Amino acid sequence: MARPATPHCGATGPGKPARIAPPAAVFAGGPSTLSKRETTVATKGKITSLDIAYLAGVSQATVSRALRGSPLVNEETRRRVEAAVKQLNYKVDKNASNLRTQHSGTLALLIFEDPTADDSHINPFFLSMLGSITRACAQQGYDLLISFQQFSRDWHADYADSKKADGLILLGYGDYLAYRDKLAKLAAQGTRSVRWGAVLPDQPDVSIGCDNHQGGRAIAAHLLAQGCRRIAFLGDASNHFPEFQDRYHGYAEVLDEAGIEVEPSLQVDAETTELSGYEATRKLLASGVAFDAVFAASDLIAFGVLRALDEHGLKVPEDVAVAGYDDIPMARFVNPALTTVLQDTRQAGEMLVDALLRMIRGEKVESTILPVTLTVRRSSLRATK
Repeated sequence: MARPATPHCGATGPGKPARIAPPAAVFAGGPSTLSKRETTVATKGKITSLDIAYLAGVSQATVSRALRGSPLVNEETRRRVEAAVKQLNYKVDKNASNLRTQHSGTLALLIFEDPTADDSHINPFFLSMLGSITRACAQQGYDLLISFQQFSRDWHADYADSKKADGLILLGYGDYLAYRDKLAKLAAQGTRSVRWGAVLPDQPDVSIGCDNHQGGRAIAAHLLAQGCRRIAFLGDASNHFPEFQDRYHGYAEVLDEAGIEVEPSLQVDAETTELSGYEATRKLLASGVAFDAVFAASDLIAFGVLRALDEHGLKVPEDVAVAGYDDIPMARFVNPALTTVLQDTRQAGEMLVDALLRMIRGEKVESTILPVTLTVRRSSLRATK
């Protein structure tokens, strides 16, 4: 059994080999309850997979396959091997196993810095996903190397050449069109990687993402049901930010179906920060364009919206209904509590790890879109007429 994986900043050394001493009854000359196989194993010092094979009555190769979870081993044989492992307190020599398989037993999580109001430079949305990824790695017996990266660096070359990890999980990226070139280089170098982000028809890599289009539709339909008709969208809706763009397209589609013209003046670019949301809202207010609702492309943008509206003397949701996207923990604690779209970070983290491990095993892996859930709170609830 492999030791539980933990996040670390370097390789960990192997533990001391398990040793088996004969039971007291053998030393005393009394009757032994050990079988012939057990007695033979008990006289040795270091327990190896050969001992497991002898006790389980299988070949050493079968033991190796069983411990790797190979589908070539039937359930009965697997149980015998596991029973022998438990009985002899056998510990897999992870370093030796890695040398044989040419694997490091480590996955690397690269988190790209985001502009934030504090010194963390981490989008809060990724924090809960980080916990999920860490747990999923531990469950699979892998160590996790966490690295914070600046987008401008040649991280794609660093990790492809260093062999620090068997594969990469990528979180966060800025401008996708600039990021795409580095993803293409990773793929060309044969580096196994999977990222959280939009699923696009021409992407060079594998991604796990949420249904941003449906999320945008859900927010727009909800705001229309609250009696809102002039709904502003705050977020960059260009192909440089495909997740925001998908949310915008879903929003625009619902307005069009309702017979409401999509006005370009009601869309203001914003990045995923509170400050950007605040400044975009002030720009919208200064333009003089009438609006009765704001769909912010992220919760952080929405937090800036709430502050700007409050400073302008507008009440939420009475004067302006507000909705965000991501459902980060703070969304339920702002005043008023924020209506938003939930992306399941637990499932996302598990799927990112699973997809990468399947790549490492040589299996075919495809990009996946996860469903989203509308979470309605007070910021958007208006008395309909």
